[in-house]
Parts: sequence; structure tokens; C-alpha cells
Amino acid sequence: MFSLETMDIDLLALKEDSYEASVMLDKDFFLSLDDAQIQDGRVNAKLLIRKAATEEFTLTISVEGTVMVQCDLCLEDMEQPVKAESSYIVKLGQNPSEDEDIIIVDENEGILSTAWLVYETIVLAIPIKHVHAPGKCNDAMIKKLQELSATRSGDEIAEDTIDPRWAALAQLKN
Repeated sequence: MFSLETMDIDLLALKEDSYEASVMLDKDFFLSLDDAQIQDGRVNAKLLIRKAATEEFTLTISVEGTVMVQCDLCLEDMEQPVKAESSYIVKLGQNPSEDEDIIIVDENEGILSTAWLVYETIVLAIPIKHVHAPGKCNDAMIKKLQELSATRSGDEIAEDTIDPRWAALAQLKN
């Protein structure tokens, strides 16, 4: 099982002006997160944190790899490549920030948890529409979808037919 604490960064213990870490995320990482929509994948995440001022840091998260998502058409799992980068400003303090790009870390604790930030970067890199390449979807499911859409379109009433209750009014109009 993946321990999310391995992705924590102790800001107070940083001795150099920058810190870089790289971690390979797999199924264990995604399963260890609560409420994770992604259940599997293989993503390389790089974390770069630089000291900008006395109590201010810049955090850059770069992710690249593939995740498993469900195809919107056939509902089969499919690999979706992801590649993204996000940046945050991290400050030591007590009061929470209203700006979503500024993260406030308790100055007494000094521990920045990056696991959920990395996960959000991965999720935001996934396109809204998940569809297999043409010809790769489950054939049985595509056939069933075509049958149902043909049945549904055949049940519709033609627009030219007039409700008999309104036929008398249509004659008055003419």
C-alpha cells in the first residue's frame, strides 16, 4: 500500500533554496486516496519547491504518464495519456488564504502535503470526453447503442401530422 506521507515536504527543514523529488505513482497511490475518481494508472510526478522569501515558497508539480478511465461510449476501461504542470505559492502562516493558488501551511508544523495537489493536477489533465480511438470500442456495446438509437428515432411522431383535435382550428385558419 502506498503511504501518502512519503509525499509530504517539511518546509522548515529545507536547508537549500530548492528541493526536487520524483515519484512514480501507480494503482496503490490512487487507491490510497479517499474519493479518488481514478483507480489505476502509471504516472511520473516531479515536485520542485523553491524558497522565494523567508516564509514563501513556489511549488511546481509536473506529471506525465497514463491513467485508466472509463470510455464514455462502451464503458470499458481505457488508457488516457496525461501530461500537465501546475504551480502554487506556499506560505507559512496561520490564516487560510482565499486565493486558490496560494497554500498556507501552519508555521508551527511546516509540513506541506502534496499528494492531493498531485492528484488534482492529474485529474485536470484528463480531457472531459473519454472515448477510445475509432474501432477500439467494445463492438457488442456499440451495436447495442446503434440498435437503441435507431429504435428511439423510429418511435418519434412526424412533425407534419396534426393532432385531430386541432384539425378544425387549422381549417378556420385557412
